[in-house]
Amino acid sequence: METKNIKAFGTEAAEAPLQTLDIQRRAVLAHDVEIEILYCGICHSDLHSARNEWHGTIYPIVPGHEIVGRVTKVGDHVKHFKVGDLAGVGCMVDSCRECEHCKDGLEQFCDPGNTLTFNSPDVHLGGQTFGGYSQSIVVDENYVLHVSDKLDLAGVAPLLCAGITTYSPLKHWKVGPGQKVGIVGIGGLGHMGIKLAKAMGAHVVVFTTSLSKTEDAKRLGADEVVLSTDPEQMAKYTKTLNFILDCVSAQHNIDAYLNLLKVDGTLTLVGAPMEPLPVTSFSLLLGRRSFAGSNIGGIAETQEMLDFCAEHNITADIELIGVNEVNDAYERLLKGDIKYRFVIDMASLK
Repeated sequence: METKNIKAFGTEAAEAPLQTLDIQRRAVLAHDVEIEILYCGICHSDLHSARNEWHGTIYPIVPGHEIVGRVTKVGDHVKHFKVGDLAGVGCMVDSCRECEHCKDGLEQFCDPGNTLTFNSPDVHLGGQTFGGYSQSIVVDENYVLHVSDKLDLAGVAPLLCAGITTYSPLKHWKVGPGQKVGIVGIGGLGHMGIKLAKAMGAHVVVFTTSLSKTEDAKRLGADEVVLSTDPEQMAKYTKTLNFILDCVSAQHNIDAYLNLLKVDGTLTLVGAPMEPLPVTSFSLLLGRRSFAGSNIGGIAETQEMLDFCAEHNITADIELIGVNEVNDAYERLLKGDIKYRFVIDMASLK
């Protein structure tokens, strides 16, 4: 297959810093879209993968699955994109398209396994897929999203992961007017959960371990802010919430939040703690409560989320950096020193 060399930013070992690499992209096939990458967000999973913390990384790796760019070439059979269009690519670039989940628009749950944007088997070129810390990417049009020109493009990039990760459960559990919704944690995911739940019409209660984040939570759209380390404050919310979106990726007390749910309420986890989270049976039994999880969304739902964000003028709160600042950004990410997502200006790679 015809290929071309492009610049990228990645690493060849878990202990090595990210640096400039040369990678290959396939030539545009009949159903493909080639995108010049303008911005790429940094997700915590980029760091986990680059450092092999999930023990499945194949090197070299080029992270990045929060991609916004401009279409530079389309295949002969492409129907929905043209050169010059703004486009986005999220966590997936392909799936089997035949299983029940793919046919239902739930490609994130593809039974044989979807093709992730980076560090996934590349069926066209062999080896592994390379992500968005790069000059360009070639993706089948069925896995490319339309991006509105009404929003700041750098702020749109994190919507392709953080946005859909929080939008999908809020939509699935029918969050809307008349509901009181809890958001646990104000970080890359939590800050998007606040904005989206508020735009859906819910009364938003934010739970944080840091009192200093109170004003920021209200700026993001919170109606109330609760210091989760204060038992008296927590007790006031017992059996008051319809739904809780838990965005915390560290060990924390799930029972404390389950007890805040009304009868038939649901707590959905989108954070990814590395260790199991213990749950007391009676926290579930006594209120017919549910403890659930959610993982990104399908392509159609991701497009729906982007359209919703364009309609409601929602983007991520970001810090724009150059590609040579990525290694420092990873260290700051570990310290929580970011409000609330890093985005790379990919023009800095040229």
